[in-house]
Amino acid sequence: MFEKLSERLQSVFDKLRKKGKLTEEDVMGALREVRLALLEADVHYKVAKEFLERVKERAVGQEVMRSLTPAQQVIKIVKEELVSLMSGDISLNLKGNPAILMLVGLQGSGKTTTAAKLALKFKREGYRPVLLPLDSRRPAASEQVEKLAEKIGVLCYKGSSSPFELFESVLNEARQKGFSPLIVDTAGTLHIERELMEELKEFKNRIRPNEVLLVVDSMTGQDALNVAQGFEEGVGITGIILTKLDGDARGGAALSIKAVTGKPIKLIGVGESIEALEPFYPDRIVSRILGMGDVLTLIEKTQKIIEEEEAKRLEKKLREDRFDFEDFREYLRMLRKMGDLDSLLKLIPGLPKVLKNGVKVDYTKIRRMEAIINSMTIEERRKPHIINASRKRRIAKGSGTTIQDVNQLLKQFEMVRKLIKEMKAMKGKRRFGGFQ
Repeated sequence: MFEKLSERLQSVFDKLRKKGKLTEEDVMGALREVRLALLEADVHYKVAKEFLERVKERAVGQEVMRSLTPAQQVIKIVKEELVSLMSGDISLNLKGNPAILMLVGLQGSGKTTTAAKLALKFKREGYRPVLLPLDSRRPAASEQVEKLAEKIGVLCYKGSSSPFELFESVLNEARQKGFSPLIVDTAGTLHIERELMEELKEFKNRIRPNEVLLVVDSMTGQDALNVAQGFEEGVGITGIILTKLDGDARGGAALSIKAVTGKPIKLIGVGESIEALEPFYPDRIVSRILGMGDVLTLIEKTQKIIEEEEAKRLEKKLREDRFDFEDFREYLRMLRKMGDLDSLLKLIPGLPKVLKNGVKVDYTKIRRMEAIINSMTIEERRKPHIINASRKRRIAKGSGTTIQDVNQLLKQFEMVRKLIKEMKAMKGKRRFGGFQ
């Protein structure tokens, strides 16, 4: 996500930080590089131009030039303006009996899968969502929604009557049984056409939805902006769900779409799994782009998996420097529960650069490491320093691994302990979310 843009911007700011005191020429040179980075990331040229004008107005001034940390002031301004560029009301209007969410978009944008992701999100939040597939243009669209609904355990209605008749029938039943929200998956085509827009607009006027959410594929770049403009003008939308953002190394659509349409991004699809739908927080996204990490999202993701008491116990042992192999084993088990660990690691400040250099999470190795720890005695797990050559041979034999594997685990364990100590030493020294 935003990989190329992130690399370019971080490179620009690294150069600035090395200069110490800045001249106006230094700032202007950096802003020219920022402009090129935005354009290469597929940001709309008008959006890039207006953005740079706002940054320039704030960055080329006495406040920055006389600052003790001028480079950091420029970075702070860029961050604030990027956040402002994408900010909007990301909340969803769920008032009504039931609330009605109408999803629109082109075929291939991920609209049907997003409908199911939304339903699962609401179910987990305590709502009683209902899926209603009304895409009459795409063969087997209803069957796809039905299968997804069955998978996540939510109700799905389908029928042979006209879309509006089916909607009225489901609406009445939802009111009687207390279901809400009603998520309506509408028809889409391969490209914007007048007939579809008129059909969707008429349907919207008749069902009067709380939200009309445009589902758009972020990887289509500038086309995503054209699609968003087309649906805003033809149908009228209240917000945007950007899909496939995890695969969009450029990110231009996310940075431009609010400025182009005036409508906020409310949710983002960040993977193929049915759980991979997140609220769109501009400040967190910008922190990722600028290499500052996204600790809040990391905490939210891990809290869903790690029991609070277990997390507190581990944190206490880490703080008191009593981290042993039993704790390390629990830590590895937590990592396996987290699934897509690579994407989680990228949320940690500073780690994306390390991961870029070839560090990948190998889940087979994680299971092997667990097997080695399981082959240790309780005393060995609690006192790793007693593991000598003969103990290594016994541990390797018992875990079906080699002495080299055991040595590698011991080395990795020491690296983790060292990293923990370094993180403790650095605590409190960070400013602006990761930059010193």
